[in-house]
Amino acid sequence: MKKVLAFAGSTSSTSINKKLATFAAENLSETAFDVIDLRDFDMPIYSEDEENENGFPKNAEKFSNLLDNYDGFILSLAEHNGSYAAAFKNIFDWSSRINVKVFRNKSLLLMATSPGARGGQSVLQDGMSKFPHLGAASISSFSLPSFGDNFKEGKVVDKELLEQLQNTVKDFEESLS
Repeated sequence: MKKVLAFAGSTSSTSINKKLATFAAENLSETAFDVIDLRDFDMPIYSEDEENENGFPKNAEKFSNLLDNYDGFILSLAEHNGSYAAAFKNIFDWSSRINVKVFRNKSLLLMATSPGARGGQSVLQDGMSKFPHLGAASISSFSLPSFGDNFKEGKVVDKELLEQLQNTVKDFEESLS
């Protein structure tokens, strides 16, 4: 059975993106999944000096090694000022130094949500343009606008958005090889 890793590009204990990533994983029909929290991978801010003086942080190696165990990834990005959350960027900076193909040439379901009507579109577009260079072999994408209105009791409640997400999850699942 195929297995994917789901996580949010956020370290918020109440991350709406983690809720969305988890819900998307729960909609997989024939694929097992694990959900992780980036708060479990605390590490220093990346710098060349830090790497040269101390090598790779144990949590950077732990995170990078974890990615080897999956057939694909579900990632929902938090948008901070139109870009990635700092903690996510830092983990990916370290991970790309360990293995430039962070996504291991595997499929990625890339999502974003926000309280606003744009649903994290800026960070989603940024990821769509950059992640193929980091080893995302194929990318399916989904944006959930107005999280507070469209996600309640652990699920997407707007019927059209739910159908769109389920179709995207199905396409992602079919892309796993």
